[in-house]
Amino acid sequence: MRHAGIPTGVHVLCEREGRLLLMRRAGTGFFDGLYSLPGGHVEADESVLATAQREVREELGLRVEERDLAWMGVVHRRSDTNRIDFFVRARRFEGEPAILEPDKCDRLAWHAPDALPEATIDYVRKALAAGEGPWMLELGW
Repeated sequence: MRHAGIPTGVHVLCEREGRLLLMRRAGTGFFDGLYSLPGGHVEADESVLATAQREVREELGLRVEERDLAWMGVVHRRSDTNRIDFFVRARRFEGEPAILEPDKCDRLAWHAPDALPEATIDYVRKALAAGEGPWMLELGW
């Protein structure tokens, strides 16, 4: 019996002066209008950390070296389907964030970790509340 793969996402925590960078999703049909961390799906033959580097470059124009990415945790969740999301912290990054994919994001904002917008995706809020890590959360089962 053949099993379909589980969609795997990567979320990148970028922090500056104690504030977290959040993006408001738009135009995707998936959590539109809600804030999340930058990130996206792991592509074929791509590692989690390579995905993190690619996504912050494509979405925000930021550059981060693999050695500057730190593992935080994993969320195994059921929302629209069975999914796995890796969370990593960019300890350092270069560049000023900009919306480079306006068809997927309509706002960038820096937020204090204890003052996230009401409209933050629930599993992202829970992952951020879990702290530095390492941690593993199972949500929606």
